[in-house]
Amino acid sequence: MHPASLEIMKNFIKLYLPDKKLNILDLGCRVVPGQEHLGSYRQLITNKKWKYTGADVETGTNVDTVIEDYEFPYNDAAFDIVISGQTIEHIEFPWVWFKEMARVLKPGGYCCIIAPAVIHEHKYPIDTFRYYPDGMRALAKWSNLEVIDVRRLRVHNKRMEDTYLIAKKLEVKKKNG
Repeated sequence: MHPASLEIMKNFIKLYLPDKKLNILDLGCRVVPGQEHLGSYRQLITNKKWKYTGADVETGTNVDTVIEDYEFPYNDAAFDIVISGQTIEHIEFPWVWFKEMARVLKPGGYCCIIAPAVIHEHKYPIDTFRYYPDGMRALAKWSNLEVIDVRRLRVHNKRMEDTYLIAKKLEVKKKNG
């Protein structure tokens, strides 16, 4: 996590989260030891109508649920919003992770995924990919998500960039008769 990631998420929250009851899942939410000063996305979920659930692969600060594999322990369409930052680059099979993220997202729900495009290798415990807008679009398409916005942004300096994706789960169309 870094300050620019928090800013991207603040903007997403401001633009896409309505003032109504929402169930929000944060994938990869654990506050890394030594980075406590940065906090987490939980600090941005300030509306009392919103319920935040933090999920990660190990216990720690900010973690409500430990996810042990690619089958998230949630029902289909359990969350209105799914957020994740600086996590997917540590996922061995991101296309499986994306499909599972889409499964737990309600139809009409939004996700915001932030990942490095340019950064040094940082294993935690592995470091698998860097993400560009086309890669995010492909993962969204694979998962039947409609891309709302996808961009690559310079972060702190010229040596670090993030890509973010905002996507929406398509509404299920009911068949007549």
